[in-house]
Amino acid sequence: EMTSSLVGSEMCIRDRHKAGFVNIVGNPNVGKSTLMNSLVGERISIITSKAQTTRHRIMGIVNTDDMQIVYSDTPGVLVPNYKLQESMLNFSQSALLDADVLLYVTDVVETPTKNQPFLDKVAKEEAPVLLVINKIDLLKGGQAELERLVAAWHELLPKAEIIPLSAQYKFNLDYLLKRIKELLPPSPPFFEKDALTDKPARFFVTEIVREKILLTYDKEIPYACEVVVEQFKEDDKQIHIMVVINVERDSQKGILIGKGGSALKRVGMLVRKDIETFFQKKVFLELYVKVEKDWRNQENKLKSFGYMPD
Repeated sequence: EMTSSLVGSEMCIRDRHKAGFVNIVGNPNVGKSTLMNSLVGERISIITSKAQTTRHRIMGIVNTDDMQIVYSDTPGVLVPNYKLQESMLNFSQSALLDADVLLYVTDVVETPTKNQPFLDKVAKEEAPVLLVINKIDLLKGGQAELERLVAAWHELLPKAEIIPLSAQYKFNLDYLLKRIKELLPPSPPFFEKDALTDKPARFFVTEIVREKILLTYDKEIPYACEVVVEQFKEDDKQIHIMVVINVERDSQKGILIGKGGSALKRVGMLVRKDIETFFQKKVFLELYVKVEKDWRNQENKLKSFGYMPD
């Protein structure tokens, strides 16, 4: 009898679990990354994914016992005026098709009708839309001006729930988070919860370095590499990161570094750009390549890379 009641209670817990994609869209410079960082906060776990393998560019995952929120970001919504921007806009529009909750981020500075065609699409959206008016700390006209702004947005997106906040000062963020949680559908988690909880910033850096190596070199090189973040020092203004890429043979080291260091320089530049975008800070990055003869076969090396329990 006892066993059956235990199974029953476990089922209950599983049934109550909520999970979903919360997609963040909006024009450039409205503070999407600041908002993203504030929402995900310290509980961040990142997975980098190449754009072509997924519609979402996954920025962060928040896991609690009964919930998994997958935040995904899309490039700023632009009125396309040349090819590259067209492809970015298509990407942003795909976000509308498969979000459980859509966060449309605007601010107190931009003109509400700046991007009418995109707004029309958002207005037709089936998923619940939370319209975030960011940077309300910059409002000169106080409550009256805010009410005018809310009324203007309500005209444009009558179905959206409007939430004024300041991501920078964390004002009203709690309320936004509460609404996201309430709107998430019941669902099992999309990603392994254990694998993704509490991975620190170092994990994010190694993932980005791996991704750039994968994009830059031919097949066998990436798999011979083990990336270790030796140093991650952050202060208010910048982050100093030292990364060592271990390879198995001198020949691989040569390929990684490239002629006159050109290949490694390119990887470093791509990595630094991504890290700066994510942390919204200047990054000083040092990349080194070291030969660790047959590191894959050395148990103690594997332990130090965290593949095996001590």
